[in-house]
Amino acid sequence: MRRHTVVRGAVAMAAALGIGAGFVPLAAGAGAPATVATTGVRGLDFAGGRLVTAERSPSGDAWIYERQVSADGTTVGARESRAYAGALANGAHFRTVPCDMGSCVELVASGHGHFGVVFVNGDNAGTESVQFWGPGDSYNGGDVRYPEGTAKIVDLTARAWVVNGGSPVKQRAGMYPSYYATPAPLVRNATAASVWGTSLWAATSAKGALTATDMAKNKVVETAATGAACVIKEVRAVGRWVYWNCGTTGAAGVYDRTAKKSFTVPSGPALVGDGYLVRHDRTAGKLLLTDFHTGKAAAPRAVADLAAGKTADQRRLTWAVDRFGGDIAYVDAANSVHIVPSGVPAQPLAKIASDLGGTSIDLKGVDGLEAWLSTWQFNKPVTWTYTVKDWTGRTVRTLKSTGSGTEADVAWNGRTDAGGYTGNGRHTWTLNARAEDGSGTYTTSGSIGVGGGKAGFHDQGRYSIGDLVTLNSSGGLTVQFGKGAPGTFDGKTTGTGWPAGTLAVPLADTGSDRCSELIVRMPGGELRQYAGRCGNSGYTPGGSHTVIGGGWQQYDVLTSPGDLNGDGRADLVARQTSTGDIYFYAGAAGGKFAPKARIFTNWKTYAQITGVGDITGDGRPDLLGHDRKGGLWRYNGLGNGSFAPRVKVFSDWGSSYNLMVGVGDLSGDGRNDIVVRDKAGKLYRNNGNGKGSFGSRTQIATGWTYKGIF
Repeated sequence: MRRHTVVRGAVAMAAALGIGAGFVPLAAGAGAPATVATTGVRGLDFAGGRLVTAERSPSGDAWIYERQVSADGTTVGARESRAYAGALANGAHFRTVPCDMGSCVELVASGHGHFGVVFVNGDNAGTESVQFWGPGDSYNGGDVRYPEGTAKIVDLTARAWVVNGGSPVKQRAGMYPSYYATPAPLVRNATAASVWGTSLWAATSAKGALTATDMAKNKVVETAATGAACVIKEVRAVGRWVYWNCGTTGAAGVYDRTAKKSFTVPSGPALVGDGYLVRHDRTAGKLLLTDFHTGKAAAPRAVADLAAGKTADQRRLTWAVDRFGGDIAYVDAANSVHIVPSGVPAQPLAKIASDLGGTSIDLKGVDGLEAWLSTWQFNKPVTWTYTVKDWTGRTVRTLKSTGSGTEADVAWNGRTDAGGYTGNGRHTWTLNARAEDGSGTYTTSGSIGVGGGKAGFHDQGRYSIGDLVTLNSSGGLTVQFGKGAPGTFDGKTTGTGWPAGTLAVPLADTGSDRCSELIVRMPGGELRQYAGRCGNSGYTPGGSHTVIGGGWQQYDVLTSPGDLNGDGRADLVARQTSTGDIYFYAGAAGGKFAPKARIFTNWKTYAQITGVGDITGDGRPDLLGHDRKGGLWRYNGLGNGSFAPRVKVFSDWGSSYNLMVGVGDLSGDGRNDIVVRDKAGKLYRNNGNGKGSFGSRTQIATGWTYKGIF
């Protein structure tokens, strides 16, 4: 955790670091600031807790490396290679500039794990381009070619960038490719500019004037009158603070966006952190820090000894500042990099930009790919957790940050933590981010409608809402699609040509297309499995199907409660007409069923028997029986292909019902429901309460005099 409390008079620590009077050390109990031995630094930047350096490898080749620095500046992670910085066979290379070490690569770190460089092209002599490199040896940009020696990265904040280049010079400002909302770059006359989030802060032609343009909308969203007596020459934006100057030797100040006014700060080449600026006093051989987090500039204090050297401006060559709530890094004469805590309280955690996925995804269209992609940019390094809950409120997926940085980059492929597809239906997501320095949290949430995932119980469509299958007297077999709230039906699809006596059993998906199959028993006793249609068209007798076998006319009840034995396949339950015995048929590979197993005897007492999926909330499918005296009984699934002894749900539930079907979640509340029909053809819905019982009935249709309802 970053320490903001300071302790004065710690002379021993100051002496050990070789820095002069006025240094403000870490609080008591904190570890010593980190020092990193290198193989020879040739340029560096520091952003979002990531130290990026150009170094010579032990073999002598030039490489770009990255190291993770802890929020308190006391530990530095292992060096990781990011890009080759030497010359390629065709002469292409990262551009270098003269420096005290001979030649240095100009690096600009983004804060979210990327860095920008100017690349001298080998395939088009005399030109150069700007590249933004990310992990995995990949980069964005490079498409715009400038005359060699004219390109300059003015600023880079996460995915936002400002580049000058060309002859005459033009300024381009934009966002390098995001997932959804990448605006076209703004092309404008070059002025002093900086980016923060999606805002381009730029000087105008008027003295002391700044504007902030939302790059996504190309619209000015904020103005600032700094009071500067010049047309501003340099700008650096960091959240609440916008630093400006009239040239490196001219007047300088910081515009406070909260107070809407400027205050004066020392002039000279500076880099800005969160609430402070650092400049190199070459005459004194010191790095000087000016703290302005209170809204006014404190007296400068030395934080490190750094020799004058021969290079007039050594920003990002021998020293750098982490503007994302971080600290200072500098290189000593022995090529060791020192991390120096600023001792300045940072602003609280805040989101500075985001690029969010849509409110619905179709998993069938993205098999093997990430279905929902989103990013959030923050003003300081964070760790984050992203959770997805389905319509029942169950957490189906949890993703976490694997490192630290200023970006939460979420890629959810529609799978659960167990690796399977999540179910269709409305999901909710939550992102929780926590600042690594302990100075705040950020939470946001939303919803995603999922289609093309795992079908719900009794779902013949694609949205985990329960459906019914009806057979009319004309031989039409119709899928009646559940609407969700308010728990009725809306839309249908019909296949014709079915003979009288056809019996249908909605089944789960037995293949890999996430479309629920339909079991059909023909009047002669042949049992068929029809390939799922996902609601795209109706079932016809000649449609794609597999013959399971004959002799199934012996059963007067066929129903599928779901996966009864926990093997991942939907099963069947059948009642033998002659004996009333109940048989369990375990689903098998290829859409077949294992040999039957008798699990109960003489269930003739029940007028209706139906599988209802899980209605108790224990994750196991259950069964309901409606006895001929009007009682309703529940049989809890045991997960082994059998059921616990019956439990009475209602004593006098209704003797006028001639049909009962476990319809799945018809109301859209995440709980499985049932529908019943009375002798007059009125259809009612009883909402499941998720605890094994049901609410009072609600009439949802009349005239349902179908020959069969399944």
